[in-house]
Order: sequence, then structure tokens, then C-alpha cells
Amino acid sequence: MMVSLALLLLGALAAVVAPRLVSHGDWAEREPVVALWVWQCVVAAVLLSFGLSMTLSAAAAWQLVRGHVFAPAPHGVVEAYALGASEPWSAALAVLLACGGLWTAAMLTREVLRTQARRRRRRRELLVRSPLLPGEVPGDEPLVVLEGERPDAWWLPGAAPQLVITTAALRRLKGRQLDAVLAHEQGHARARHDWLLHCSAALANGFPQIPVFAAFRDEMHRLVELAADDVASRRFGRLTIALALVELNEESGVFGPCPTPGAQLPQRVNRLLSPVPRFTAGRRLQLTAAAALVPVVPLLVAFVPGLRALG
Repeated sequence: MMVSLALLLLGALAAVVAPRLVSHGDWAEREPVVALWVWQCVVAAVLLSFGLSMTLSAAAAWQLVRGHVFAPAPHGVVEAYALGASEPWSAALAVLLACGGLWTAAMLTREVLRTQARRRRRRRELLVRSPLLPGEVPGDEPLVVLEGERPDAWWLPGAAPQLVITTAALRRLKGRQLDAVLAHEQGHARARHDWLLHCSAALANGFPQIPVFAAFRDEMHRLVELAADDVASRRFGRLTIALALVELNEESGVFGPCPTPGAQLPQRVNRLLSPVPRFTAGRRLQLTAAAALVPVVPLLVAFVPGLRALG
């Protein structure tokens, strides 16, 4: 069953090589939204390669699976895949990949449950620090103000996303900087960046040895912030959102000579203050279309024998 092996090798090759290819150059910083789409397509192609390899291996190993997968196919198509000549590794490969699929589903479920628990805990903390007034319903207000000496603002995702901001941040943000911060967080909410972060975290935690999943998680954390920065800068200007980021994080040490783990903030501010021209609309469309074709490659590999038999 050479097609199944080819799909397995294709997925493994993409998992190792794709992070280097996609991360090459500074194009992702120029077009973070396109980069988010490219990463999703690459990961989808890897998962699809492994999924198709599992399906064809199972079809080669067990007649019951073969009957369901190739039920509507002509006899010539089944012969083109040489499913009758089952190799001893077919069953082992199918079971191994099926376990990988079940583990992925378990990691995604765990990530969702953890996120829901974390979100409920944070909302309870908000209710303690900012009690509801008579007649108010939790989640009604898109903006929650908390008493605090540390300037901070964050987005609390959910069915009704909320921007939480401290009084210290309100004192420090000047002019339209508060509006820019709100636009930044609304950019996260509208694009549902939380789902990208959950999925990438689940894959990276479940398969820490696979390079593409670790790179996917790291790039999602970086690119969603760049994309949200661009949303705010298009409405209020790059300088406004850059100054807001500095005001919110100046006392946290991220801009000092020995930066803390939030060191990507200086890079974000520099990107806003020294913008590089965006790609043309045509170039963005080309990249988007090319990325959409990446998951098609494993489909072509899987269907080529059958198409040849039909042709």
C-alpha cells in the first residue's frame, strides 16, 4: 500500500520542513492575517496527510473498513490501490495513526475544559473585584473597570467578550489611546483568536516532538497580537497604539536592558513606529490562494490512483 506510505512521508516531511519555509523572511510581520491563514493551511495539510494515511492503511488491513471506504467505487479503483495485497505493517500503521487521532481529540477536549474552567474562575474574580449593580447581568458590559495600581488591560473571551481595564491604565492612557486599546482587543474578539490559541496549544502539548505544532503555537501567540495591532492602527494610527502599549507596559520591565519574557512588546512597538509597506492586494490574494492549495496536495496523492483508474 504505497499510497499510504507516501502520505505518511508527506505529512512527516511537511511537519519538519514547513516551519522553516513559512518563517523565512519578514513577510509574516508585514501581513500577519495572511500568515495566520498560511499556518492554518499547513497544519491542516499535515493532519490531513496523517488522516488519509490512516484511512488507507485501515482499508488495506481490514475488509470491513475497505467495504465502507470504497463502497461506491468501481472495482477498477479498488484494484488500483492494491488493497488486496495487505502488508503486515498496514494494521500496525492504522492503529498507530488512530491512536494519534484519539490523542489529538483528547488534547483538544482537555484544552477546552481547562479554558472554560479558567474563564469561569476569572469571571468569578471579576465579580468579587467589581460587584454587579442592581439589575445588571454578568457579561452585559463590554468594558469592566477595576481598581488597581498597576496599569493593565486584557480581553476576556466568551459569548460576550469583555475588555477589562484597571484605573491605573485609565490614568495613564491619554487621548485616543484607550480607544486604540479597545479596538485592539475587539480585533481579537471578532477574529476569534482564542480558538486559534486553544487549538495550537492542544497540538503542541499533545505532540511536543513535532516541530510544526510547536512552531504553530509560538507563531499564533505572536501573529494574533500583530493582527490586532494592525486593526487598532488602521482606526487610530500606528503612533497611538504604540504609545498605548508603552504606557501599559513601561513599568513591567519589558523595555529595559534585561527584558522579561514579554520581550516581544518592544518588537511590536518598533514595528508600529517603523512600518514596512504592505503587500499589494494582488500579492495578498496570491499568497492566500497558494496557501489554500496546500491541503489539496495530500488529497491529490490519495486520489491519484483512483483517478487514473477512472481515466
